[in-house]
Parts: sequence; C-alpha cells; structure tokens
Amino acid sequence: MNIKQYLDSTYLKTASQAGLSETENTALVKNAITEAITEGFKLIMIRPEYVSLAKEMILHANSNLGVGTVIDFPEGKSDIQEKIREANEAIANGADDLDFVCNYDAFKNGDTELVKQEILVATQIALANNKIVKWIIEVAALNEKEIIQFSSLIKNIVISNFKEEEYASVFVKSSTGFYKTHNNLPNGATMPAIVMMLENASPLPVKAAGGIKSYEEAIEMIRLGVKRIGTSSAKAIANGENTTNQY
Repeated sequence: MNIKQYLDSTYLKTASQAGLSETENTALVKNAITEAITEGFKLIMIRPEYVSLAKEMILHANSNLGVGTVIDFPEGKSDIQEKIREANEAIANGADDLDFVCNYDAFKNGDTELVKQEILVATQIALANNKIVKWIIEVAALNEKEIIQFSSLIKNIVISNFKEEEYASVFVKSSTGFYKTHNNLPNGATMPAIVMMLENASPLPVKAAGGIKSYEEAIEMIRLGVKRIGTSSAKAIANGENTTNQY
C-alpha cells in the first residue's frame, strides 16, 4: 500500500487563525504545496484564494499532484447560490476536488429539502466539470443517528440522480477540523463515526478528516475502506510519526 496516495495534505488556516501576516501565511501555503509535490501525496487541500498559485507551482514542477479546495467553509450556512458561486470560481481557477460543507445546521433542524437541493445542484456542477466532490457532514456536530441519516441521505441523492460510474467521484467526508466542541471532545474523524459513514454511505467513498494523528490510525481507517485521509500532518503520518495537530 502506498499511503501517500490516500493523503490529502491540508493547510486551511487563514492568516488571522494562524496569528501571521498574509505574507507569512502565504509562505506556509507555498511550503505545504512544495512538500506535497516532493512527497508525492494525492492532493494538496488549500483555501480557494490559493488554488491558482498551487496550479502554477504544480505545472512548473511537472507534477501530478491534485489541488483541492473548500466551499462554504467552515460552517456551511450560506445559501445555494453562494455555494455555486464559490464552486464555479474554484473550477475556473483549476481546482480538481471541491470539498463542500453541508448545511448541517439545516439538516439538524429538519430542513432536509434545503440540504437535498444543495447536494444535488452542487454535485451536478462538479461532475459536469469532471471534478471530485466531497460533502462534509461535520460529525462532531451530529449524534450517531444523525451521522447515519446524513450519510444515507447523500448516498440516496447520488444513487437517484447520477450514473453508477459517477459514484466514485462523490465522497462523504467527516469533518472540517475547525468545529468547536465542548469539553475538548474530538472534533474530527473518530473510528465509530467513520464506521457508521462507511456502512451508510456505501457505495459512495468516504474521506476521513480531522484529528488523525498517526500512521497506524490512518492505516486502520484505510483497511476499513476509507479512500482518502485529510490531514495537516501528511508527511509525519507517511513517515510513521505521531502528530499533535488537530486537523
């Protein structure tokens, strides 16, 4: 197994979140892109404003590294038109993967029609442009029943509206890594949550993201059936080291 081809190396902090200037933060983004190219990871996952920069660096390096970005991040509360606007801009800038944050608050409040509509419309746009789409359900905000229901809802929308050969391009993803939990509880991918997602999203692939801190944990998730691992510690995990990073 080449674990690097499962890793979406991730840097999603704004300058203010990182406590840095814009110049300093851009330097960290460039370093993350360079490392992902050098290490041969599957993808670099960055904020939308850096997609064009990543594509330029990858082209210059003659690399096959993919570029992913986040849409309506990290809360997912924007309306469908804003999600579409962000997606179209990312597509125009050359993004390969679009990781949308589902409106999980609407889902929890019972507005499943809104959620269904945003998943359907945005997935149509992504697939029409030959992009990978991932739907972040934010498992730390959900109880077990909601994780099961949300994973099943996305699966059912895809099965009802898209061709079987397109299923592999629509992921259900666990977490943003930025959700604020109470009492320092895990805010990302836990093993129980991933098992529930795998059982209820199939045949759609699953991406585990947030809080994966070791090679062993990543390998265990891959053996369970996870197709992508999102982490800000891709190099450490690939090298069999543990990390304290939270996303």
